[in-house]
Amino acid sequence: MPDKRTHRGAHPEDQRLFAPSAWPVLQQAVRDFSWLLSRGYAEPSSLKLVGDRYALTQRQRTAVMRCGCSDQDLQIRSAHQVQAAALRSEELLIDGYNILTTIESALAGGVILWGRDNTFRDLAGLHGTYRKVEETLPALEWIAAFLHRLEPIRCHWYLDSPVSNSGRLKSIITRMAGEKNWNWQVELVFNPDAVLSRADEIVISSDSEILNRCRRWYNLAAELISAQIPSANLINLSCWPAAGPETPHGKTA
Repeated sequence: MPDKRTHRGAHPEDQRLFAPSAWPVLQQAVRDFSWLLSRGYAEPSSLKLVGDRYALTQRQRTAVMRCGCSDQDLQIRSAHQVQAAALRSEELLIDGYNILTTIESALAGGVILWGRDNTFRDLAGLHGTYRKVEETLPALEWIAAFLHRLEPIRCHWYLDSPVSNSGRLKSIITRMAGEKNWNWQVELVFNPDAVLSRADEIVISSDSEILNRCRRWYNLAAELISAQIPSANLINLSCWPAAGPETPHGKTA
């Protein structure tokens, strides 16, 4: 059946699965999952143990997996994270689908997960195919406007060539960049993770494996959504105390 979605919005069950009444259980599940990972337990078995204990659905388990991490990984990610001022006059390498779908989801009212490492992640999932939605062009505009204030010298987007319609998305981004005089380049590569993980430049991503391995990264999605999209459907599973930490933009949750 062809994909006829026009928005990167919420799943029909998300209102129930991620209702405020479900947050305490999901937060505890993230704590338990992270505790197991910190002690060397494998991710699949840890997720099954926690998911079964709290009777979580598959979608809730995916949320727990995306929000949790070991203490060791948390320390690595925190040590390599840079602040906004570091982007000035730098070349940025952007994990294209990772960032774009998160901002699309935020604009469309989809679930945005606040993880233990203070990144924001979506639950959209590409499943091997990217489909342009009504939020695609606005999301690119939001990203461009936010980055413009930070004054990087150039942005180099990487898109996964095995994902269907990557060529079309490359054309969309390239055309917009040309029309609006954005200093953006777009490249299709088989495995962007491998390129971004070993880069010397600052990386824009919230992908866990990339953040564990790259030298420097900036938390663009969290900063942009916190500052510019107050209507985002943000679910705080960051494992912080109930009062909440400061958001990446300095506001309490």
